[in-house]
Amino acid sequence: MKIGTFEVWPPVVLAPMAGITNIGFRTLCREQGGGLFVSEMITSRALVERVPLTFQMIRFGAEEHPRSIQLYGVDPAIIGKAARMIAEEDLADHIDLNFGCPVPKVTRRGGGSALPYKRNLLRAILREAVKNAGPLPVTIKMRKGIDDDHLTYLDAGRIAAEEGIAAVALHARTAKQHYGGSADWDAVKRLKDAVPEIPVLGNGDIWTADDALRMVAETGCDGVVVGRGCLGRPWLFRDLDLAFQGSAERTRPSLGEVAAMMIRHAELLCEVIGSESHGLADFRKHVGWYLKGFVIGADTRRALTTVSSLAELRERAAELDPGRPWPAEADGPRGKSGERNKVMLPHGWLDDPDEMAVPGADAEDATSGG
Repeated sequence: MKIGTFEVWPPVVLAPMAGITNIGFRTLCREQGGGLFVSEMITSRALVERVPLTFQMIRFGAEEHPRSIQLYGVDPAIIGKAARMIAEEDLADHIDLNFGCPVPKVTRRGGGSALPYKRNLLRAILREAVKNAGPLPVTIKMRKGIDDDHLTYLDAGRIAAEEGIAAVALHARTAKQHYGGSADWDAVKRLKDAVPEIPVLGNGDIWTADDALRMVAETGCDGVVVGRGCLGRPWLFRDLDLAFQGSAERTRPSLGEVAAMMIRHAELLCEVIGSESHGLADFRKHVGWYLKGFVIGADTRRALTTVSSLAELRERAAELDPGRPWPAEADGPRGKSGERNKVMLPHGWLDDPDEMAVPGADAEDATSGG
């Protein structure tokens, strides 16, 4: 799969996830297999204003290539400045634009998955991004739309192709669905049929490598985007590598092997953050994902989430039964789930899809990117 001048193989992209896809997690996943690994989302305004925390979030490892940043914004002028800054200062090799975030604090201000409803505004943002990014490929990630009555993905895909976007990724849910229900893979097929001239990547309900193969076979998409499926399962990228090579081999780690991966993950976080206590605090949220499916006592789980040093983590992990086999029920949904009652939108947002009004500056405050 080609994205601009970059050959991406296997055709797999790590979805940017807030608080997850930092340099430590990306390194861990890259150690397992290939693909394109995207940083956490940052706001264009925070980048242009040079907020220090934002620059910490876009650090890359020496071996990371291509370096990929996901940018969020609502103002064409600010997006353009940010894209030019990334290109001129060599901050990354690839820019992905976020039009898929369903979080209320984003959509109520007209950003994320709310923005493609405003077709002219979307076009203006994409045009400025592509024009100012120079040789860097620009891609977008989006959802089907706001809800089933306000679907935007086909129009957005056509606009993206017309404006020189290098690839489009579709999370096959609406903003209202949030992370609930089932992803509509038929929508991925419809999008690919609508914009055959550019790569289309499918996202949603890819929990195993075989899910990825099935999505490609059923939809004709050019590649897949993996988000929640790799939480507590970084070896999924090894399986994806094998699957796209035609191998039937799959990883089924014992509890001892899972424990070793947990320790490696925690070590990377401590190294990246520069503090054992803060690195381990960041690691806590991953423990439940790693241990999903294994029958482990509540006291043991609690002990693993309250360690204060890597030495203590190793000690607690050594108490797990290393020979316990991979449980059949370990695969499946992890992370956020559930549907929203309604999508929070700015007043009158749905009145006119052709309106060009740019959301206010508070839709992209400097702190929202970090």
